[in-house]
Amino acid sequence: MTFSIVARDRSTGMLGMAVATKVLAVGAICPWVRAGVGAVATQAWVNPFLGPITLDLLEEGLDAGGALEEALAGDSCAPYRQLAVVDAEGRSAAYTGAKADPWCGHSHGDDYAVAGNLLVSEETVAAMETAYLTAHPEHDLADRLIAALEAGQAAGGDRRGRQSAAVVVMHRTVVPFIDLRVDDHPEPVAELRRLYTLLTTEDGGETLRFCHEMAADESAAENPADYPD
Repeated sequence: MTFSIVARDRSTGMLGMAVATKVLAVGAICPWVRAGVGAVATQAWVNPFLGPITLDLLEEGLDAGGALEEALAGDSCAPYRQLAVVDAEGRSAAYTGAKADPWCGHSHGDDYAVAGNLLVSEETVAAMETAYLTAHPEHDLADRLIAALEAGQAAGGDRRGRQSAAVVVMHRTVVPFIDLRVDDHPEPVAELRRLYTLLTTEDGGETLRFCHEMAADESAAENPADYPD
């Protein structure tokens, strides 16, 4: 029901996920990211519980492939699922069940995994992968994840249409570095880019600084005078 990317930023260790689909509020069920642990996309006939289950397995010491395999082993409907995982070391894994709706498939490599189902064609996944791998490495992880969504949408995206999108990036704490959702919009990926641009311009600077400080260091919450109004 969606196309997504999970990734780790090699220079900062940040972990993130971006997703778009023709379903309401995809950000509520598909993205699962835990600072210092990993990022998971759970989709197709989505089982949201696979997100925290996989993250818990990563936190217990399994790598991306091992966590994915064990999480799916406990799901009797695994053939209908799609799962993409990247761990804190940048190891990645992806799975597309035999009964996931076509076109469906995935690709993964060091620091990233891309997956999609109910797509116009395989070009969506290929375009996302190329866009992510060729994005400027100094751009924020969220920026590169959104660029991958933009490329996937331009290549066809969800064959049913467009409705929602989300991007989540975590740094060192439980507070997100970036967490933006478009729950219902005729052009959700474009709207996600607009929100990200707004956040990262001067108008959103104080909010962004606040989020970044809290995402990097829990002690940043000890000075309420620095909070934005």
